[in-house]
Amino acid sequence: MLVVFLLLVFILRKFAWKPIIDGLNAREKEIQGALDLAEQTKAEMAKMQSDNQKLIAEANAARDQIIREAKEASERMIAESKDKAIAEGQKMIDSARETIRNEQQAAIATMKKEVATLSLQIAEQVLRRELSDKASQEKLIAELASGARLN
Repeated sequence: MLVVFLLLVFILRKFAWKPIIDGLNAREKEIQGALDLAEQTKAEMAKMQSDNQKLIAEANAARDQIIREAKEASERMIAESKDKAIAEGQKMIDSARETIRNEQQAAIATMKKEVATLSLQIAEQVLRRELSDKASQEKLIAELASGARLN
């Protein structure tokens, strides 16, 4: 039996050992290549994830900047509109005051004119009543003449 075993070992070593070792070496190389590829892929994935994190951070920063600028622009536009509305309102108030002042002056002028007209009418009526006879007229002339000399 020992001879059979040794003969079997000799035959296996002569014919099968080299192909088995070559197959194992090839399989080991394939496994090592797959492990290397997996490690390389893992490194690339880590780099891509890092790059993605950077891109996301940059996009968030850009988004925040755009939002901040839009908010500032809208606040500026609101302030400008408010200032413009206040200026327009003040302009309208000033215009209304000027119109009121002009109408008030026109009303005062009209009233003065009417008062003067009424005063003349009253004075005319008083003078007609007072000077309705000749004696009253002469008396008034004498009073006016004596008053004129005193001055």
